[in-house]
Amino acid sequence: MAQQKPYSQPKIKVPRFNEEAGFYTTPQRSELMGRIRSTNSKPEVALRKALWHFGYRYRCHDKKLPGKPDLVFAKQKIALFVDGDFWHGYDWRHKKEKIKSNAAFWIPKIERNMQRDREVNAQLESLGWRVVRVWEHELKKAEFGATVYRVVRLLGEEDRIYLSDD
Repeated sequence: MAQQKPYSQPKIKVPRFNEEAGFYTTPQRSELMGRIRSTNSKPEVALRKALWHFGYRYRCHDKKLPGKPDLVFAKQKIALFVDGDFWHGYDWRHKKEKIKSNAAFWIPKIERNMQRDREVNAQLESLGWRVVRVWEHELKKAEFGATVYRVVRLLGEEDRIYLSDD
């Protein structure tokens, strides 16, 4: 198991999500939130399938590394994360202002996720790993091919991708 390092910055406190703190959740909302996956999300699986198709082999969610990267390329020492746009704070300066319900919970929650991402990046880099973070929206149809190509280039073997007339 990866050893915990002391935090470089004060840890952001996230309030408990409960009725006493003024938060209330319906059973329907609770069920919806319970369906959100932390592993094997659609964007992550799509990226894995594309990389597998090009002949790349990897480990998924390696518990031996800090942050349990979504994909681990041991030969190249690359740890790849597929980050959800909302959960990891994509375009946070603008999106932060748009959160209206339970902002006292969600803003610290997402900022803590962002802080943890920076800490995990630093830990992996100190162990000699390169960290690659891919945003969920980069794996939508319009940007999917470009994102896969960017990952392949980072793996250092872009000659594996070629166009065919099939």
